[in-house]
Amino acid sequence: MSERLSQEVARLAGRLAGFLEVAFPRAEGALAQNVAFLRSGAGLVPAGADPSSEGDEPLDHLTKALKASPSERDLLVFSGMAEEHEGYAAVLRTLHPRGEPRPTLGLAAQLFGGARRSAFLSWFHEAPLVRQGAVRATGECPFFERSLELPDALWPALHGCDVWPAFAGTPATDGPAHGLQDWLASERATQARQALLSRRPCTILVTADSEDVAYHRALALARSTERTPAGMVLPTLLEPERWRCLKLHALLRSALLVLRMPAPEGQGAPETPQVDDYPDGIVLAGRTGAVTLRGIRPLMALPVERLSPTARRAMWRGTLPALSELAPNLAARYAVEPSAAAEVAADLACLDRPDQRAPHLGDVADAVRARATVMLGGGVKLIRPTATWDHLVLSRDREAQLRAAIARLELQAKVLDDWGFLRGRPGARGVRMLFSGPPGTGKTLSAEVVAGSLRVDVLFVDISRVVSKWIGETEKNLAAVFDTAERAQAVLFFDEADALFGRRTEVSDAHDRYANLETAYLLARLERFEGLAILATNLRQNIDPAFLRRLEFVVEFDEPDRDERHRLWRCHVPDETLLDPEVNLAEFAALYPVVGGFIRNAAVAAAFLAASDGGRITRAHLLQALRREYEKSGKAFPGLPAGTPRPSMTPTTRKEIHVRHP
Repeated sequence: MSERLSQEVARLAGRLAGFLEVAFPRAEGALAQNVAFLRSGAGLVPAGADPSSEGDEPLDHLTKALKASPSERDLLVFSGMAEEHEGYAAVLRTLHPRGEPRPTLGLAAQLFGGARRSAFLSWFHEAPLVRQGAVRATGECPFFERSLELPDALWPALHGCDVWPAFAGTPATDGPAHGLQDWLASERATQARQALLSRRPCTILVTADSEDVAYHRALALARSTERTPAGMVLPTLLEPERWRCLKLHALLRSALLVLRMPAPEGQGAPETPQVDDYPDGIVLAGRTGAVTLRGIRPLMALPVERLSPTARRAMWRGTLPALSELAPNLAARYAVEPSAAAEVAADLACLDRPDQRAPHLGDVADAVRARATVMLGGGVKLIRPTATWDHLVLSRDREAQLRAAIARLELQAKVLDDWGFLRGRPGARGVRMLFSGPPGTGKTLSAEVVAGSLRVDVLFVDISRVVSKWIGETEKNLAAVFDTAERAQAVLFFDEADALFGRRTEVSDAHDRYANLETAYLLARLERFEGLAILATNLRQNIDPAFLRRLEFVVEFDEPDRDERHRLWRCHVPDETLLDPEVNLAEFAALYPVVGGFIRNAAVAAAFLAASDGGRITRAHLLQALRREYEKSGKAFPGLPAGTPRPSMTPTTRKEIHVRHP
């Protein structure tokens, strides 16, 4: 507690006692007791002490920042007198016309203004402390009967207690800064830091693609000034009264306010609170293009740049010292912000390791997955891949394209960072692929295999939930999808991509115009995406040519040939001892030109038929399963070629198998 503030209250208590003794020279009863209590409080001031002299107390910081006069300072202390002691509250209650434990404006006018009430009225309304909301007149009553109050939690804060208004929560004062040295040393960041150190009234606007990224960078900038930051996340724009209260709390602490502005609702950008009269620097953080500033207050814009490869390596070394040798690999694989790296480090620190072994890359991948799963939005589904190259049957050139895409991602540190290719180009670290071909040819499975090789997850996009009939909602949903994929470092997979990435049409109505706007947004966002994005379609000709120009790989999935079908049959029958000796998978591969998805379904269905009959999988089971798959696809079952012996059938399946001979 501030002893000087208590002494200032005691000094004003003596002043109030003197006023009451003059106004009521023959006071008796309760009034006399009140005067005696006030006199006893005034005795707390040491002889010769001047509590109102300037020092380094919170009250000094506040009055100095607002350039308040000594009379305004006294008015502020007088308004908080009831908060100091219940005895003062009791005295003020007896003097209040409505019995409230607060001083009135009328009492303040007599105490500080004497008989010149008109002069006090003018002084009160023009006082900086009043205009800034440090002293408030409340009550629906005549002016001089109104009560004087202080904003929420201001009195304990003036006493040095670390108490903020309830609506503000607990401000952030620290955070990760590993890897930000180069950014903080940049010309713009240096200029912003100097402006904040000088305490000149100015606004530093830190912007990024994400509010969270901008907010954590803004905190790092504030910490670099050696001032105490007060970082707050605003869920909504503050009302003027609350905004004034927040400013006062920052000023009395000499704290540097760092505010994360709320995300805009709809198409417009919300305006920031009025900060023109704020006598100190302030740092605002928000999404690029989503913050509107008004007024003549000096502004310095500080856009967030992605961390360089060197900075990312330094970030991972500082955040995970136990994996410092793997920092280059982590920097290439997880191009995240220091705040995200710190979250991963916190997750790893909670792992129970009886053998005290150090974490490894797999632990980092698991932590990134867990964080991404928690923050998934609607319209996306995160799948952990289980398929391997052994499950994939492709021609050599198609498989080579997939491996080349993996190599492009794994070798980014060497080609882009060490060798300097595509330096400064947006989306240079992204890889975009198109998988086209008939259904069942392995497009989805290939995406899973590629993700498994990279040890990341697959983020499947549910287009039916992403596309909206409302204007602007589709772009908003897509932005969330891309942000989630970059945060999770997952493979972004668009199935039936022609629904989103289709050809643009001539504008004949409003629907065409907004559909083309969605396509234009996708083009720009896909080009900036710094991960692996896979578009899958059955009809390549439906994809807009503008997308094709932005793709690094186009992989055509053809229907498998006979040898590939044989490999597929063997792949989908896990144990050939389950087959009856009469079954020849090579024969089925030669006789039935079907795709891999078709073969998988038939193999599983035949296995269930065999399990129902209590024996091995026979030719009859396979033929029955194939026949059903043909019927599902709307194709005529070709049966067996002429001269092929009819398969033996069990009584259970004899009625269901009808082999058609040419």
